[in-house]
Amino acid sequence: MKKLRIPIMIIAILIALYEQSSTDKNVYITIVAIVIFMIGMMQLSAKTPSKNQDKEEQDVE
Repeated sequence: MKKLRIPIMIIAILIALYEQSSTDKNVYITIVAIVIFMIGMMQLSAKTPSKNQDKEEQDVE
């Protein structure tokens, strides 16, 4: 699933950048592309372990 998420995020950000450079800017397309990118980033960063994970586990015990 991760292999599918990253290309979708890259395509979404490229579409957002393309919309910003065009003469007729469509705000809704830009917003949807940024939302897709941000959701993808949230899902990818959720799997990254916390830097303070060891400290949090020691505080619980």
